Amino acid sequence: MNSAGHLRLRPIRLLCLCVSAALLLSACAPSAATSPVPPGSGSPASPASSSPSTTASTLVLMTHDAFAISQSILDAFEQQHNVTLQVLKSGDAGSMVNQAILTESAPLADVLYGVDNTFLSRALDAGIFEPYTSSELAQVPAALQVDPQHRVTPIDYGDVCVVFDKSAYGSADPAPPTLADLTKPAYRSQLVVENPATSSPGLAFLLATIVRFGETGSYTWQDYWRDLRANDVKITDDWNTAYYDSFSGGSGGGDRPLVVSYATDPAAEVYFASPQPSVSPVGVMTDGCFRQIEFAGVLTGTHQPDLAHALIDYMLSPEFQADIPLNMYVYPANSRAHPPQLFSSFAAHISDPIEMDPAQISANRDRWIQEWTDVVLH
Repeated sequence: MNSAGHLRLRPIRLLCLCVSAALLLSACAPSAATSPVPPGSGSPASPASSSPSTTASTLVLMTHDAFAISQSILDAFEQQHNVTLQVLKSGDAGSMVNQAILTESAPLADVLYGVDNTFLSRALDAGIFEPYTSSELAQVPAALQVDPQHRVTPIDYGDVCVVFDKSAYGSADPAPPTLADLTKPAYRSQLVVENPATSSPGLAFLLATIVRFGETGSYTWQDYWRDLRANDVKITDDWNTAYYDSFSGGSGGGDRPLVVSYATDPAAEVYFASPQPSVSPVGVMTDGCFRQIEFAGVLTGTHQPDLAHALIDYMLSPEFQADIPLNMYVYPANSRAHPPQLFSSFAAHISDPIEMDPAQISANRDRWIQEWTDVVLH
């Protein structure tokens, strides 16, 4: 809740990083509350429309729990294509991907949205997507198109950064300008970070430190984390706990003025405040931000490839893309869809984000997380 008492709807992007087959199966099995339905048939697990009309076809979209788009936008797709769109929310992004992999031979949906670049190679290696090149892809910057085979289509992107409470800093004691500064005694007991084994922004921040400090040399990323630990960094399991319970800025209720979160937080704090302030109460450390890209793809085995392709096209259309920012607080991938003025005025603009090849992430992710755990938690 913010100070005005209004619920602040923000995406909580957790990743279920299963480290063994047993954990994978138990963590990713569908629950009775979200009973899956075969693509193109059955009753919706989570209908896109509160009162769907009877139509000739049904299309199932599997998403993570943070998916949010205006009902009118979903209704428009149904009307244009004479289809009932069922939204199957399947937990956090990692659980969703694992579930899609486990059910590849009998897919639960026709289209999947929400796999990001930290988990992309796992999904591609499992062969769960069919190639499709959308007609709208020409409007998407090449930097977001990381799969040359077009098995997935970029839908949105955002930057994970360190966010700070403006009220805690001033000209005499400014907020830290760089990642390296976070280890200085001046910022002792001020930073809260999500566990990369359970949180997507936590994993993104870990990857940023690996890129910045490297694995070899006189000072590595592990040395950096040892210094953060010595400087009393606080670790939480998820973004929600880090931001709302530990962070002191904006709608946070904690006592730490630095948190790993998103570059759009200043805009979100203004949007959800009542009355809306002219200046955001939080700022962004623009050094060391890691870019996350979210994708959608047609699941192998769909019986309705034409409708699935149409949904991918629609998700890249200017009208769908323009609806993304104020629902999920990320940027649209289509360059023709302009973010709202709120983003231009308040969100931090990251000109040189840290990026990493998804294949490199896939090859090293589990090892890096274990090494991080050994350094920080043991």
